[in-house]
Amino acid sequence: MFSTFKSTRKWFYMAGGLVTLLGLIAFTEVRQDQKRVRAVVVKLNQVDGHQFLTRRDVTGYLTNGGADPVIGKQYEEVDFRQLEVRLRQHGLVKTCQVSRDLMGNLLVSVEQPRPVARLMTDSEGVRTVSGQYISEEGRFFPISMNYTARVPILTGPYFKRNRSLASERNQPLLGLLRYIADDPLWRAQIAELSVDEQGEVTMWPQVGNHRIELGLPTDLDAKFKKLKLVYTDVLPAKGWDRYSRVNVQYRNQIVCE
Repeated sequence: MFSTFKSTRKWFYMAGGLVTLLGLIAFTEVRQDQKRVRAVVVKLNQVDGHQFLTRRDVTGYLTNGGADPVIGKQYEEVDFRQLEVRLRQHGLVKTCQVSRDLMGNLLVSVEQPRPVARLMTDSEGVRTVSGQYISEEGRFFPISMNYTARVPILTGPYFKRNRSLASERNQPLLGLLRYIADDPLWRAQIAELSVDEQGEVTMWPQVGNHRIELGLPTDLDAKFKKLKLVYTDVLPAKGWDRYSRVNVQYRNQIVCE
């Protein structure tokens, strides 16, 4: 009986040692995996449902089109800041962050820009939609093959000299585009805006055959309050096609012709 007890204890120690050895091997393998990039995990943060990028796009940007792969690379060779700079060079990336998790995955978080308008240029009398949107920060960024945003068209000679709306001078116009984007009524109703060389704005609606003369993009609350009055009281009574021109640029005055 004593011999059986010793034998059982011996096997118990052997089994315990084997489990410990396997655990050490597994732990070593995990630690080795953590030193290398196992996979790239991309998180795309959408704004208002806009998705210009796919995860495949981001991975392509990150690896320079596959010329600089990261999977399998030692983490000590991975420059997170350089990867972030590489991503931010692409216009469809607003902000990004590259990090890692405890499993050895490379984590890539990307925020996409929010468009407030799409630029249309005039070329010899023919209007062509260019490959540019305008973000809520006033930056121009390219269109995407994956997604088309439903935003107002922006035209006019003003943009021959103004290729960005991020400057202090262009803040009123950018404020108008944000104003329209943030209001469900105007976001649905305003189809196009034209800006002349002096910066005065004319708009065209989705419903009705009239143009809206807004003037300079200032006093927006007062001007859109008058315009809302036109849409809720005047046009339903007179007819949506009654007028060809609605002017709300002057204080305390609405002109409909």
